[in-house]
Amino acid sequence: MAKTPPISIDIKAWFEGISKQFNSLDTKDPSSWPDLPKYTLYVAIACTCVVLLWFFWIVDSKDELIVEQEKELKLRDEYKVKLAKAVNLDALKKQREQVQQYVTQLEKQLPSKAEMDALLSDINQAGIGRSLQFDLFRPGQVVVREYYAELPIAVRVTGRYHDIGSFAADISNLSRIVTLNNMSIVPTKDGALAMDATAKTFRYLDAQEVSAQRQAAAKGAKK
Repeated sequence: MAKTPPISIDIKAWFEGISKQFNSLDTKDPSSWPDLPKYTLYVAIACTCVVLLWFFWIVDSKDELIVEQEKELKLRDEYKVKLAKAVNLDALKKQREQVQQYVTQLEKQLPSKAEMDALLSDINQAGIGRSLQFDLFRPGQVVVREYYAELPIAVRVTGRYHDIGSFAADISNLSRIVTLNNMSIVPTKDGALAMDATAKTFRYLDAQEVSAQRQAAAKGAKK
């Protein structure tokens, strides 16, 4: 059986052949280059394009991905909150009805515009019923709020200590809301006491007054 002759490769000659392909290249006409330099140029251009795409497109896409991931987390949290509300919808409706009933009860404690005169008379009668002398009973300027109006009344009564205390208790027990503010009690010459205070009562606004208040607030916001 004949032996296969060994294959010998001249490495030096191979490298010299490769180096010759890169010598005297015409940079103005790459199409005339030998195959190896030509393919090397193609690979270099492809690598350059990939690097440029990475820095100018893929990096921006990464930032967009981070933003979208943050949005996803936010939407997940909003979904959980809305889901909890949806699950407890019936309970929330019941709570809303209870709050509306409570607000209605509070509104009933506020006199209407037509009932204000009767309430002022009740305050006056509460003092007279305790044998107090009214030295001053002067309603002030009405202060209109968003949903109610406030009427301050400057009051000065003279009488005994216990009668003044009972008068204050009677005021707090009126069916309508009345508060005593800025109270000051001083002795008088005959041994009695004089109380100066500002009684504040409140009334709810009717529909027309509420509408006027909202229009005024809207005009003020535009300015």
